[in-house]
Amino acid sequence: MDQTSPPARPPQPFDIDLANSARVWNYLLGGKDFHESDRDRADEMLSRAPEIKTVAWFARSFTLKAVQMAADAGIRQFIDLGSGIPSPPNVHDAAREIEPTAQVVYVDYDPVVRAHCDALLAKPRGISALLGDIRRPHDILDQIKIHTQIDFNEPVAITMIGVLHYVMDEEDPAGILATFRDHMAPGSLLAITHGSSDSDPEILRVLTGTIGTSAQVTFRPAAQTEAFLAGFELLKPGVVPVQDWLGPGLPETRMVMDGAIGMLP
Repeated sequence: MDQTSPPARPPQPFDIDLANSARVWNYLLGGKDFHESDRDRADEMLSRAPEIKTVAWFARSFTLKAVQMAADAGIRQFIDLGSGIPSPPNVHDAAREIEPTAQVVYVDYDPVVRAHCDALLAKPRGISALLGDIRRPHDILDQIKIHTQIDFNEPVAITMIGVLHYVMDEEDPAGILATFRDHMAPGSLLAITHGSSDSDPEILRVLTGTIGTSAQVTFRPAAQTEAFLAGFELLKPGVVPVQDWLGPGLPETRMVMDGAIGMLP
């Protein structure tokens, strides 16, 4: 890509052309920061795939569980890539419940998200919001080093929730993760979710553009998602639907969102 040209449209959870994807996601999580067009588009999606809302909540719960696991393990630095609009409980809420001085950085490509982060988080000490495209990991790392107190010589927890399936194969998702991995100290943690190709075919049609969105999405098998975590030790139960991380008795869904947590040895 020509470095002087603007970046291509970035990966966003359930990217929407006419509505704003971050606000749609906020609506699915029960937030209040959405417009009528966002609600209408979300309701259109839910009419065809109602479990999307359930999966969104499972993914949020998985994120908080990963953060709590990291904090319990002594990690005091957190980076949330593709963070979306703040909707409590957020990463810093979970981290600071265990360690009140935890450093937290939210990163998202969408300027709408950055504006909401600045307004809703009111920039408490040790919490930062940055604008960045995960497909340019070196740019994000440079920003973090310049504008935050994150110390990559110490363990850090990175969350990438609902982002990687919007990175096409030719954009090298494995290479993106490897770039972050190579900057992480031993004892660091990486938590990801990824849409699974084991999802019901109708769900895949809904989420891959048949309702009016031009966003590209690639749902992948669990084995490929596991390969993205090369160099990490997978924590149990491994690469499984996110609800399997949360405890027994939760329902299966036609949309399968795999979750995985890896620790850097």
